[in-house]
Amino acid sequence: MPQDRGSDFLSMNLHEYQAKELMRRHGVPVPAGEPATSVEEAKAAIEKLFGEGHQRVVVKSQIHAGGRGKGTFKNGFQGGVHLADSVEDATAKAEAMFGNVLVTKQTGEEGKQVNRLLITSCQEIKSEFYCAVLLDRALGKPIIMASSEGGVDIEEVAEATPEKIIKETVDPDLGLQAYQGRKIAIALGLRGKLIGQCGRLMQGLYATWAGCDASMVEVNPLALIENEDGTEAVVALDAKMSIDTNAMFRHADIAEMRDLTEEDPLEIEAGKFDLNYIKLDGNIACLVNGAGLAMSTMDAIKHYGGDPANFLDVGGGATQEQVKAAFEIILSDPSVEAILINIFGGIMNCNTIAEGVVAAAKETDLKLPLVVRLEGNNVEAGRQTLAESGLALITASSLAEAAQKSVEAAK
Repeated sequence: MPQDRGSDFLSMNLHEYQAKELMRRHGVPVPAGEPATSVEEAKAAIEKLFGEGHQRVVVKSQIHAGGRGKGTFKNGFQGGVHLADSVEDATAKAEAMFGNVLVTKQTGEEGKQVNRLLITSCQEIKSEFYCAVLLDRALGKPIIMASSEGGVDIEEVAEATPEKIIKETVDPDLGLQAYQGRKIAIALGLRGKLIGQCGRLMQGLYATWAGCDASMVEVNPLALIENEDGTEAVVALDAKMSIDTNAMFRHADIAEMRDLTEEDPLEIEAGKFDLNYIKLDGNIACLVNGAGLAMSTMDAIKHYGGDPANFLDVGGGATQEQVKAAFEIILSDPSVEAILINIFGGIMNCNTIAEGVVAAAKETDLKLPLVVRLEGNNVEAGRQTLAESGLALITASSLAEAAQKSVEAAK
């Protein structure tokens, strides 16, 4: 799945069924289906679809990770997406999924517990395509990215056959024009009435992206299907979507779609204090002010052979309470073996950081190595606060020195 890397830390992911609901509101055709949060709800949805005349249904695990179909449950059940020809078969597969942990290539070994399913009608697929709407930061404009190679990882297509990826730039003042949608449809190999139908679908996808303030909308596969009456149609069989959290105040209905069970508890706690925190796999915790400086700090740690345990941006005007909360969140991660604090005070008062660090370190009886680099606004007062704290600190005067010392301390 392509990522708008600049906004990874500021996006809320949606489940497939939620993304499809938003797409449906904007005119994108999707298969009939309903979400379920229990076996009873799943069975009711299954019976409804078969009762409407559908011959087969699809039972799909709903987690915030790709590769569900090829995943494996820790109870031994294979696959998080299954076809079923009867109510009994579909219900049995729903029972095997609910409440169990699904491991995919994107979840890591810990996997994710399946608390929701999507029960949807099964379509007769003739061709599979790929489509996504996202922001091209180099151009400063949204783009539609499509490919005739659907149903596989787009990263593999980009590496092996880049010529099969179609990109159409969109003027944000005008939106995706009808001719652009038709142009994409023709490039995908569609002909006749399917060109206009696919073009309208593309406009619906763009309207979803723009109207919901999404970071990304992805459909894989976008499929050419054959209906029971022999007619053909283009529909969105799968959907992934992330929303820019900076725009969430405009979308109360979308904010209610947030699934906290899919998010890291430490990230949820950080959100309560307006901290930007993302847990990573390393052992050196970072506490930094400013997203750019945080990125640089993580790069420096990697450069000297270490691995960052988190991205944590306390912002340009953090209070002592926020600094203390950030420190406590860091210490809640058992994988952390050293802490690097890198602060450049512009708006931020270095002494505020220092006082927060001292308070948190004493309250938590800190035993881990702590490397501190302060520069900028009121830095001398901050350094004096640290020096008089009685804490066993490792100080550094530059980012490179701080990163190197934190890697050595973690070892």
